[in-house]
Amino acid sequence: MLVPIIFFLFKVSNLSRCCKKNTEMMAEPLDDWTLVCPLSDVTDTNRKRVKMDDRDIIIIKTNTNLYALDSFCYHAGGPLYIGDIEDFGGKTCIVCPWHKYKVAIDRGEMVYQSCDPHNPSKPVVWKSSGIKQRTHAVKVKDGNVYVRFTECTGKVPSDQYNNKEYRERLGLS
Repeated sequence: MLVPIIFFLFKVSNLSRCCKKNTEMMAEPLDDWTLVCPLSDVTDTNRKRVKMDDRDIIIIKTNTNLYALDSFCYHAGGPLYIGDIEDFGGKTCIVCPWHKYKVAIDRGEMVYQSCDPHNPSKPVVWKSSGIKQRTHAVKVKDGNVYVRFTECTGKVPSDQYNNKEYRERLGLS
């Protein structure tokens, strides 16, 4: 029984490590980066939806940071790209318009409100249920936005909806 638990912990820690903060504003070669749009295009409610290879990605601008994550929600494929952007427990999240799931835009974590049913007077706390939405690295160079896919080898729940086949079923490709 010890081996499966260790394997599970290894997989979770690898996923967390590869999906940390993804905004980069530094000079480096652009070999593995893809130009997705001019920075000036990220204006419509501070977001821009783009297709990159077979993935559908949303670029989100908040104050001075840019974030990139899969456009369709991990839960049921809802259109995150039209969701509201709000703060929950100190985390900036995009809210899925279908089921109101909250996704932290920096790491792709599902954020939820936790309460103690045995002590209803105890304050409600915002918690993470882990990484559910794939995020991607973003950087700006010479007024253009570049994205690099994450190097995560494990699956993330949003992977099932952010591909060409899913877009075709919705009539979006």
